[in-house]
Amino acid sequence: MLLTYKTRIYPTQEQEEVLWTLSNQCRLLYNFALQERRAEWEVNKKGINYIKQQNDLPNLKEKYPNYEWVYSKVLQSTLKKLDGSYKSFFALWKSGDITARPPKFRGKKFFFTMNYNQSGFKLLDNKIKFSQSYKRDIPLEFDIHTPKFDNVKQIEISENNGKYFISITHEIETPEYIDNGLYQAWDLGIGKQTGVNLDGRFIEVKNIRPDKYWENPISELQSRRDHCKKNSRKYKFINGLKRKVERKCRHQIKDFQHKVSKKIVNNTKSNTIFVGDLSVKMMPKSKQANRSLNKSTQNTGYLARFTQFLTYKAELVGKKVIKIDESYTSQVCCKCGKDHYMPVSKRVMICDCGNNIDRDHNSVIDIMMLGLSQNALWTGYQKFSDNIKLKILSPEKVLLTFDNLRNTGQAQKSVYSQETLCASVG
Repeated sequence: MLLTYKTRIYPTQEQEEVLWTLSNQCRLLYNFALQERRAEWEVNKKGINYIKQQNDLPNLKEKYPNYEWVYSKVLQSTLKKLDGSYKSFFALWKSGDITARPPKFRGKKFFFTMNYNQSGFKLLDNKIKFSQSYKRDIPLEFDIHTPKFDNVKQIEISENNGKYFISITHEIETPEYIDNGLYQAWDLGIGKQTGVNLDGRFIEVKNIRPDKYWENPISELQSRRDHCKKNSRKYKFINGLKRKVERKCRHQIKDFQHKVSKKIVNNTKSNTIFVGDLSVKMMPKSKQANRSLNKSTQNTGYLARFTQFLTYKAELVGKKVIKIDESYTSQVCCKCGKDHYMPVSKRVMICDCGNNIDRDHNSVIDIMMLGLSQNALWTGYQKFSDNIKLKILSPEKVLLTFDNLRNTGQAQKSVYSQETLCASVG
């Protein structure tokens, strides 16, 4: 497993000049390669791949000797970034995302992140040194206080608001995953995270909402900034305050998610965790989307990033996170399979079958049933069904089976299908 450790470095003024000079060469190479790809497409309607541009790199160094200042693998990684950006753009474009945009040119004020892949650096005792050929009398050697890493794959140098950081990516061994027959499911939400285990016990974790706390200060700063002349001294000062508040808000959310995801992984005996897989990018396009909901779901990292944290923390201790498609899980009754119209404002599902349940509890039950039907033995599926019947649902009626679902006439629209239930039996 690959992990990245990020730490701050404190270069001198001379070292800053060297870093910006090397970064500028990477930026020029990126822009040159981008222009080459665009020109080839306009003339011949053909794209240029990474292999060709990499093979042309030695000739480019002969024509422009300044590229020799930068370590060769850093230049290669620059071309790889451009190639990765194009691949990502075409993947989104082919999937029907009309908002996808191709890569853009980088301006002079942009610090291009330099990637030293497997070589070009030396890790000494509390020090790190990078290779470069520009002003050799000013070595890029920095003091760092990091743990000792055995298998370092790459190191990146980046800049943010005048602060410089290095990110050390290293490989570690993780315990082997063993299915112990215990399972847990989670439904991720903006207000709270709802979980359920195999015994039918629910867990709720209320999210802190620093984005709501900082909403008014950010709006006031933005209003004050917009009343100033653009790029004036006052404009830059207020804009700096606004960015500082936004950064503080993001850090508070990220810190909370790190702590909660670690507690979830460490405090459960289950080696398998099911998580609802929801496309955050597509949420603004749903029928229920509105300005308030979009403000909470976009650019806060409440949903997608939490799943990433949960996944890698589980893998570190030998557990596994499985993403389950949670489409319609909040709308389909977990007892009879009937579809309901459930706007976000409606927090309780009341069904004709007598099921009266919180929408998040209903959703996480559906996620657990789907996860068990696809990834567990029938005994686990049956155990969870029996526990839910005893603790939540009416004992007179059995929990969802395909016969119940077929009788309701909702077999095609429900999240459950005959194939998945039959596969779990098999």
